[in-house]
Amino acid sequence: MLLSMAAQAFTPFVVSDIRVDGIQRTDAGSIFSQLPVKVGQRFNDELATESVRRLYATGLFSDVRIETNKNVVVVVVQERPTIASVSFTGMREFESKTITESLKQVGFGEGRVFDQSMLEQAEFELKQQYLSKGKYGTEITPTVTPLPRNRVGINFDIFEGSVAKIKEIKIVGNSSFKESELLGLFALTPSGWLTWYTDSDKYSREKLDRDVERLKSFYLDRGYLEYKSEPPQVTISPDRTEMFITITISEGKPYKVSSVKLAGELLGLDSEINELVQVKAGEVFSGAKTNATAKGITDYLGGLGYAFANVNPNPVLNRDNQTADLTFYIDPSRRVYVRRIQVSGNHRTKDEVVRRELRQPEAAWYDSGKLKLSKERLDRLGYFKEVKLNTEPVANSPDQVDVNIDVSEKPTGMVSLGVGYGQVDGVILSAGITEENVFGSGTNLTLNLNTSAYNRTAVLAHTDPYFTNDGVSRTTSLYYRTMTPYSNNPGMYQVTTVGAGLNFGVPITEFDRVFGGVSLERNTISLYDNSPLAYREYVYNYGDTTNAAILNTGWSKDTRDSAMVPTKGSYTRLKGDMGTVSLKYYLLSAQQQLFVPLGRDYTIAFNALFDYGKSYSDLQYPVIKNVYAGGIGSVRGYSTNSLGPRDVITGTYLGGSKRVVGNVQFYLPFPGTQQDRSLRWFVFADGGQVYGSDGYGNDTSINLSQLRYSAGIGLTWISPLGPLQLSYAKPLNAQDSDNTQVFQFQIGTGF
Repeated sequence: MLLSMAAQAFTPFVVSDIRVDGIQRTDAGSIFSQLPVKVGQRFNDELATESVRRLYATGLFSDVRIETNKNVVVVVVQERPTIASVSFTGMREFESKTITESLKQVGFGEGRVFDQSMLEQAEFELKQQYLSKGKYGTEITPTVTPLPRNRVGINFDIFEGSVAKIKEIKIVGNSSFKESELLGLFALTPSGWLTWYTDSDKYSREKLDRDVERLKSFYLDRGYLEYKSEPPQVTISPDRTEMFITITISEGKPYKVSSVKLAGELLGLDSEINELVQVKAGEVFSGAKTNATAKGITDYLGGLGYAFANVNPNPVLNRDNQTADLTFYIDPSRRVYVRRIQVSGNHRTKDEVVRRELRQPEAAWYDSGKLKLSKERLDRLGYFKEVKLNTEPVANSPDQVDVNIDVSEKPTGMVSLGVGYGQVDGVILSAGITEENVFGSGTNLTLNLNTSAYNRTAVLAHTDPYFTNDGVSRTTSLYYRTMTPYSNNPGMYQVTTVGAGLNFGVPITEFDRVFGGVSLERNTISLYDNSPLAYREYVYNYGDTTNAAILNTGWSKDTRDSAMVPTKGSYTRLKGDMGTVSLKYYLLSAQQQLFVPLGRDYTIAFNALFDYGKSYSDLQYPVIKNVYAGGIGSVRGYSTNSLGPRDVITGTYLGGSKRVVGNVQFYLPFPGTQQDRSLRWFVFADGGQVYGSDGYGNDTSINLSQLRYSAGIGLTWISPLGPLQLSYAKPLNAQDSDNTQVFQFQIGTGF
């Protein structure tokens, strides 16, 4: 007769056998291992109770009973079901894979034992994920569906709701700075008329934490070493759609630096390290300068091979006179050299393409500066979504490290089709095929087609950035273009150019490059009864078809932080073109750009452009090689390419052989966009003029008194179709003969 332990007690006995009933998936051996009794041992009530406790503790069973049959112990269990599947309905904010991985971290996933408490934990974790996105109205309904073989399927039905928007942000306790100034530091903002674009009014705990840290840095940079802030108080409206944030701070008072000292192991480099100290005695303490000093010393020691150097700044406060003694404690640790550099993740890109960008050699002293530069060069290639670089100590070799470079490749081929519009060119159709990393070789192949009312271009180009092992680049190109005049009567002439070019670039430094090459081209001009005299003179002197070999050479230096939206740095370019064979001329060009950041959000930019062309034969400078000014890119407020000489009969804009252009532009963040540099507005002032022949023997020389000026405001946006620029300009000294245009826009333009 079987006796249930829950029904009555039993007389202790010596166990002759142990049997397990009810198991489907669980191995019997794992149950035996949990029991505190073995065959041949004496079994009593206490051991039976302990057996039940231990088996419940495994979490595998929903019911456990101990029964006896004579001298046999019978363990009866009911297994918990396992989770066969986890699915989501209505989830749009996250990828299912991402959430599934997150739930596994809390022990909930396919193949795991199902437990109601674990389901509640999974539901809580899922809600936390939505809370991190600012969605406080999310509703989650789990459904458990029984399946054959003691399994269940779990489905989470999710109503995501809308993101809670910030109604108000308040800072309490500030007295030295206005609340508006402090809130200007924040990425989060209350709802406004432009927050639909910036999403800055959507609450996020991560963004709030960063804003609080930014507020702390603001005070530390101004000497408030005793600054403190309480955890932000975040409340939500009853309908869970509006957030109210209150940040309580204690400013303290600003401290001045009374002394700056270096301590620790200086390696005899006292004078060199002292030059890196940006903090000076007598100044107001600056957290930014202090951190920059620590980083500068660490980088300096890293450049000498001390890969594990540590610099710890320690200010000691004197509250009586509001001063601080600042000491930098320096621990260079040990000097190491790089044993091996290992590259992984480049499944398509050849290993040599990655390694030729590295500036840190193997079997050389570790240099943090060269490693940083190596990573930057790999990032600039455009072949990789991500470049990770880390160092790993070599086992049993304290003076060696290995450098591991892990790259994540991205597609480098692109087919583009585009439609744009310019006020002068009208509808612009473009198509292109570009492969930046042909067969993983690191070379570039491009085919671009563009067409508009006045210009049509087709270019096929191939660039090998490492034509030689020391970084000499080679670009070969084929091009075809047609040009008609910018006037009300575009049928007055047409210039067709077919050519091929070969150019080389030689790196001098990481930022400097000299270049040179040759282009062979054939120019054909078609004239009509109403063609300008300058073009008739050109055909008379040169013929309607010319062949030219154009030699070019130059130098460029680029230290801008971005080619698309620069905020600091400069760009310099000097170039000279020299035509031979049919067209004997030279054209010298110079351009200088300078970008100066003013605080965190503002940038002032300067641009100067100068061109000088001249014929070195008895013939006039070829009009088809003229340069132009007017409009976006040169002098706004004047019609595109309208400055300089014009044909007195047809009014055609002729351009000229000489050009002077200058621009000053002040960039400001667009209201509500915070630090989004892709959308900015600006105020500007332009000046420029073109000088040359009008076709009647009147060749004007450079005369700065003839410069045209304008000023205005504008907007720049890196749109999906390319850079878009709008400008409203007021010509300041336009003459009656000038063609002005106060509003202008263009897609695909530079400074």
